[in-house]
Amino acid sequence: MRQIARQDNIRDLILDAVDVLLAKYGYKKMTMEDVARQVGIGKGTIYLHFPGKEELVLSHIDRIAERLVDRLKEIAGSSDSPDRRIRKMLSTRVLFRFDSVFHYSQNLNDLLSSVRADLLGRREIHFKKEVGVFEQVLREGVRLGTLECSDPRMISQVLVLSTNSLLPFSLTARELGRREELEGQVSRIADLLLKGLAHRTPRSTRPARLASGKRPALPKR
Repeated sequence: MRQIARQDNIRDLILDAVDVLLAKYGYKKMTMEDVARQVGIGKGTIYLHFPGKEELVLSHIDRIAERLVDRLKEIAGSSDSPDRRIRKMLSTRVLFRFDSVFHYSQNLNDLLSSVRADLLGRREIHFKKEVGVFEQVLREGVRLGTLECSDPRMISQVLVLSTNSLLPFSLTARELGRREELEGQVSRIADLLLKGLAHRTPRSTRPARLASGKRPALPKR
C-alpha cells in the first residue's frame, strides 16, 4: 500500500478505479472505501488529491474530455488537408467518448444524475475547448483558400453541436448502436457539413459550356 501511495501516477490510478467502479456499482452505490480498496491505498490518500466523491467522479469525466482534446489537437496539427482533419476530428470526438464509456450500463446523464448541475457546467467547458481546436483548423482552411467560412468561431460551434446527438449522454454506448454504424452516421454528417464549407469558384471565372458539354469556340481574331 505504501509503495502505491508514493507513485507519481497515483491520481490516475485513483481515476482508473473510479472508471471500474462506476461501471460496476454506479455513482450512488460507489463509496470512497470502494475506490481505496480498488487502488490498494488508504482512504485518506484519496482525500489528498480529491475533496470528495463528487469531485472524484467529475475529475474522471474531465480526464476523458482532456484526453479527447489532446487527440483533437494532434489531428489538427497533422499534415492532412483542413477538410480531412475536420472529418477525422468529428469522427474522433464521437468515437473516443463511445469507446471510453462502452462498458457502462447506464448513460452518463442517468449515471451521474446526482451531480447533474456540475456535470453540465463541466461539459460546457469541455465543448468550448473542442470548439477552439476546430476553429484553428477552419481558419487555416480559409487562409489556404480550401474552405469558405465567414465566421470560423460560429461554424466551429455548429460542428460540435451537430454531432452531440451521437454522444453517450442520454443514451448508453450500446443504445447508440454498433461502433461501425455510429462511425457511418458521423461520416454522413461530416459530408453534409464539409460540402457547405467547400470553397466554390465564382461562376464568372468558370469556363462556359454548351448543353453538349463542350466549351464554346473562342472568337477568331
